[in-house]
Amino acid sequence: MLPVFAARADGGIIEDVDGNRLIDFGSGIAVTGVGASAEAVVRRASAQLADFTHTCFMVTPYEGYVAVAEALAELTPGDHAKKSALFNSGAEAVENAVKIARAHTKRQAVVVFDHGYHGRTNLTMALTSKNMPYKHGFGPFAPEIYRVPVAYGYRWPTGPENCGPEAAAQAIDQISKQVGAQNVAAIVIEPLLGEGGFIEPAKGFLPALSEFARDNGIVFVADEIQSGFCRTGQWFACEDEGIVPDLITTAKGIAGGLPLAAVTGRAEIMDAAHAGGLGGTYGGNPVACAGALGSIETMKELDLAARARHIETVMKARLGAMQEKYEIIGDVRGRGAMLAIELVKDPSTKEPNPEAAAALAKACHQEGLLVLTCGTYGNVLRFLPPMVIGEELLSEGLDILEQAFTRI
Repeated sequence: MLPVFAARADGGIIEDVDGNRLIDFGSGIAVTGVGASAEAVVRRASAQLADFTHTCFMVTPYEGYVAVAEALAELTPGDHAKKSALFNSGAEAVENAVKIARAHTKRQAVVVFDHGYHGRTNLTMALTSKNMPYKHGFGPFAPEIYRVPVAYGYRWPTGPENCGPEAAAQAIDQISKQVGAQNVAAIVIEPLLGEGGFIEPAKGFLPALSEFARDNGIVFVADEIQSGFCRTGQWFACEDEGIVPDLITTAKGIAGGLPLAAVTGRAEIMDAAHAGGLGGTYGGNPVACAGALGSIETMKELDLAARARHIETVMKARLGAMQEKYEIIGDVRGRGAMLAIELVKDPSTKEPNPEAAAALAKACHQEGLLVLTCGTYGNVLRFLPPMVIGEELLSEGLDILEQAFTRI
């Protein structure tokens, strides 16, 4: 995206090989929430490197993998018996969650949602909503995937106040009539949608879908790959409405930048796959597991969930003031340190304004602030600062953003 080659990074600053310093409002796409070289991550991963880099957990297991599984059982929602399987990437976690759900239910259909994003492998491309750039030219895709509406409050025809129950009723009706609840293995949803535009499903939508899944023997999968690990001001975004998913997929923020992902869920569901059915050479690599334990240590010690809530307070106040000043800001949304503004050409029509999003991102980059775009229509600026970012850096980044609006 940028002609910037990083030399070092931490605490909300990326320094390039020429000595330029950028304020980081991207965190490697929600990965380095604890910073890009967090002390505990470096310390634990370095110690593991000195012991061994790999054995393959399926061949000769090691304590670090078990410790990560124990941490996930403690931190994820629900007090039921849990098990975890570790993988390399978010897409791999989602793909394995589908495999586990199909093995458990003996069904095939998978339900996903408009604006959802779940990865770039063949199955997860099928699960993903947006064509360009994720799917275009890469088909055919995996079958038995069904897409239904999501509760996108800003764009719901009858208004955000009606969105949750109406969207839930519409989605459940489509599932029941077009697929048949008895054929559905899994419902897979991001509790706060990421690439689709940082859409927070309207209140009531997720509880209704979760209840429908429970009543019909469907595995409810929360894809927390971008929203997990304190990012939304809670350990996991689904906690906001008390959702306890059957399976939860994690990656990105789990290991402070080292490649690791997980599926965590009800023990009886996780046990459904036959011996040898799940795995992979590098899944749960010992160095990545050490990084995860360091990342979780940092989140607990610094209470980064609370820090994310503070970032939300600071940023929403500034973004709200910008919205009052600039009518192209149609919506300010998100939670914690996972926030966004949706840009429109006219607030009355809500016509998407991707040109403004691209121009503003470019202007920010030129002034030393790294921001990311997203959204099905390409018209959303998203903000994912490291949760360890200092007050002055956060304020300076918002100043740069505001100056970009002034210029453009």
